[in-house]
Amino acid sequence: MAQMVAHIVKADGVPGLYRGLSASLLRQITYSTTRFGVYEELKEVFTTGVASPSLPALIAMASTSGFLGGIAGNPADIMNVRMQNDASHPPAERRNYKHAIDGLTRMVREEGFYSLFRGVWPNSLRAVLMTASQLASYDVFKQQLLQRTSMGDNVYTHFTASFMAGFVATTVCSPVDVIKTRVMSAHTQESMVTLLKRITQQEGWMWMWKGWVPSFIRLGPHTIATFMFLEQHKTLYRKYKGFDV
Repeated sequence: MAQMVAHIVKADGVPGLYRGLSASLLRQITYSTTRFGVYEELKEVFTTGVASPSLPALIAMASTSGFLGGIAGNPADIMNVRMQNDASHPPAERRNYKHAIDGLTRMVREEGFYSLFRGVWPNSLRAVLMTASQLASYDVFKQQLLQRTSMGDNVYTHFTASFMAGFVATTVCSPVDVIKTRVMSAHTQESMVTLLKRITQQEGWMWMWKGWVPSFIRLGPHTIATFMFLEQHKTLYRKYKGFDV
């Protein structure tokens, strides 16, 4: 990873480390807001004063939320993958998108509207796995910490539960992340079955966890920051609405 960072800085300077930032922000706006919003709404609908949703129910709600988020965020996700991988291609093969909107416009013009949903099924599957393993596991970890330890509903509990949720999400999503990246960055069409056969023959089964460490370095802090912000936001919202006495 250090060699990769050094190569990017040498080739494109420090700004090269932020290649695809606009696409990443657009992805969060479309993908993350959809899955979190739908999940919280579903939890509110199915939570009663007597009992909270069970683990299978949480997984089902998170899977639904993730699927919808995956579809909503697919165009920006393609931009994110392409812009980040652009530097790895020879200069003649680079797409050189100026920013996410420029990339989306060029995709529609050069490849057709449906190119915005290239890889939508592996991406949606990844979003289902991510949301189910991240959101549902966070709720379960938090619930168990509150029930089985002396930790209260505070930032320490939120940090611990979100750290464990990040570990689970990275492990569960690693195989789909590899497939999604290769499908979205490919210059040629290749069926899913052919792709799986080829990379398994060339790299063995360990391809499924290739890049786990950098993925966790990215997803772990992201998960922690997301849930700690979300918990504080919910606390402030409840106080504003007068739900907390």
